[in-house]
Amino acid sequence: MRCRVPSGVCCIARKRRLKVRLEGKESYSVAIAGATGLVGQELRSILEDRSFPLDRLVLLASEDSAGERLEFAGESIRVEVLDARWFEGIDIAFFCLGSELAREYAPKAVERGCVVIDNSSAFRMEPDVPLVVPEVNPEALKDHGGIIANPNCSTIQMVVALKPLHDAARIK
Repeated sequence: MRCRVPSGVCCIARKRRLKVRLEGKESYSVAIAGATGLVGQELRSILEDRSFPLDRLVLLASEDSAGERLEFAGESIRVEVLDARWFEGIDIAFFCLGSELAREYAPKAVERGCVVIDNSSAFRMEPDVPLVVPEVNPEALKDHGGIIANPNCSTIQMVVALKPLHDAARIK
């Protein structure tokens, strides 16, 4: 198995380090890359509505959006320019970016110890990157090298609907 995430650390060692870092935590440091776009806004809303256990939230976007202030849980948080240095000390980075930016910044975030959950198509076809729909294949989360991809929105809806049918009748 060859890791496609460029790094000086082998995949097995990186998997161990990331697993240890996230297990047993009561709260997480989170970054949203692409925080001012529609997907980033919706993600921020979901994290707030579900009272996701945060100890730090970093909002990242383009230079055009830098300096804006966005509300989260009654606080005003400044949007910062997307830069690899912001991933230092972050546990989970949600990427709500285009594929080109995701390909550029996801490996940099992983090198800094983040688990990246990517909403773009950048890593969907990579054999070493799990494509996860939690309601369908949560076990795939156990084996990642730092990047977790999710399918496009229509695929997610379809496989969530098909999962109970597959469980009952083994759809092929």
